[in-house]
Amino acid sequence: MPTLLYLHGFNSSPQSKKALQTQVWFSQHAPEIRFICPLLSPFATVAMASLQAMIEQSAEDPIYLVGSSMGGFFATCLIEQHNMRGVLINPAVSPGRGLQHWLGENVNSNTGEPWIFEPEHIAEYLALDPEGLQRQNNYRVLLQRGDEVLDYRAAQKRYAGCSIVLEDGGDHSFVHYEQHLAAIHQFLISN
Repeated sequence: MPTLLYLHGFNSSPQSKKALQTQVWFSQHAPEIRFICPLLSPFATVAMASLQAMIEQSAEDPIYLVGSSMGGFFATCLIEQHNMRGVLINPAVSPGRGLQHWLGENVNSNTGEPWIFEPEHIAEYLALDPEGLQRQNNYRVLLQRGDEVLDYRAAQKRYAGCSIVLEDGGDHSFVHYEQHLAAIHQFLISN
């Protein structure tokens, strides 16, 4: 059975609005695809180790990726390593360069779980960052110019040569995301 692995953003959870919208849409319109949205650690090596383990367990069946913000960064790492297809929503580009304001004590915005971010955790993100993209045909990137958290132009540059949907307005949450779910499904299952 194919699997859709939804990767939420930094300091978010499987209870994020887009994760829940994706889960509902796929359960109604593509029930043949199993939906999984793991709780991702804010620590890059821990998050990637858990994702790699999930992929190894499903070695026979296709795995599709949808990644939002930091989840888009993790999806990029996996697409490049495993030749998977993925849709990225306002993805984080080279996030190790912008995480300094997270240093210290934090609380997950959805779960309430406390966590401490230290300089070595930023180094983990820097070490994972792919140098370039070798699999442009495996990506669809959804960007909104109104993203107040990440500069859409960095993603536009990083994913040049990939399928990019660029919308005026919007914000980091990607306004009207639910209207893109049918096209996301079509892209993921197409070859």
